[in-house]
Amino acid sequence: MKVISAAEIRQSLDWISTIQVLEQAFIQDSRMPTRHHHVMADGPEPPVHLLMPAWIPNKYLGVKAVNVFPANAKIGKPAVSGVYLLFSGETGETLAILEGGELTARRTAAASALAARYLARQDASRLLIVGTGRLSRQLAFAHSAVRPIKSVSVWGRTPEKAEQAAREMRQAGLQARAVTDLEAAVGAADIVSCATLSTRPLVRGAWLKPGTHLDLVGGFTPSMRETDDDAIRCCEIFVDTRAGATKEAGDIVVPLQTSVLSADGIRADLFDLTRRTHPGRTSDSQITLFKSVGVAIEDLAAASLVYEKSVDCRAIA
Repeated sequence: MKVISAAEIRQSLDWISTIQVLEQAFIQDSRMPTRHHHVMADGPEPPVHLLMPAWIPNKYLGVKAVNVFPANAKIGKPAVSGVYLLFSGETGETLAILEGGELTARRTAAASALAARYLARQDASRLLIVGTGRLSRQLAFAHSAVRPIKSVSVWGRTPEKAEQAAREMRQAGLQARAVTDLEAAVGAADIVSCATLSTRPLVRGAWLKPGTHLDLVGGFTPSMRETDDDAIRCCEIFVDTRAGATKEAGDIVVPLQTSVLSADGIRADLFDLTRRTHPGRTSDSQITLFKSVGVAIEDLAAASLVYEKSVDCRAIA
């Protein structure tokens, strides 16, 4: 059994190959039961434990165990941590255990970039990141891998954290700056990518200009929202999976409950987009919205790619 660190995952999961392997995962015959979602305490920001199994028959089987502790931000620790177990789909033997935080961040950002390939304008060059956690950096680089991003703006509730995130992006080669006026930043952006744990809307539909692509990543429970009902009304709505988004994502669940959004109003999911049963964006003036909650086949695809690269490198050595 191999033990694969965050550094090895980071080295193995370049953006282009990760986006490609995720695309193939949605196209091919893979299986994933409903995610196990366990709230471990009461309160406005309770810790949550998630279990996410998936398998490709006769090839790979895997399960991710994730802990989401929102209060960790107050003590300078990541909100998300976990591990991934990869098994042989032929014998059931354990192949590898992978660090879960880096795997989750990179596959999540890659899924947003995969959606943006179908939903963002081809000439989208101005990116706004809403949020300052680890995922904010990953999203900036992932979107830059699929669109000609020339400038990145970063907004956060704490300006110092936004500046730190922008500084790290600059050091890695992006033209990034921190901003404090969220409304103005949204209005200037071609892609708005949100990765927060907010329970109230941050991005308003009235701020979105024609042609914008809105990428909502952070909310993964019915009580979390990153945008308002006006955005739901003015956007063409897409999700990673209908089953997940309609049960877990507050930005989809609440509008469905209040009839702001109908089930038919969800145009497509990543299965539809990757299999070309829906064209995605059909005009430069459309405002598109992609809501992801994360799905187990993304983890399995990314983990198997890391494992195969590690085995190849070992064989060469």
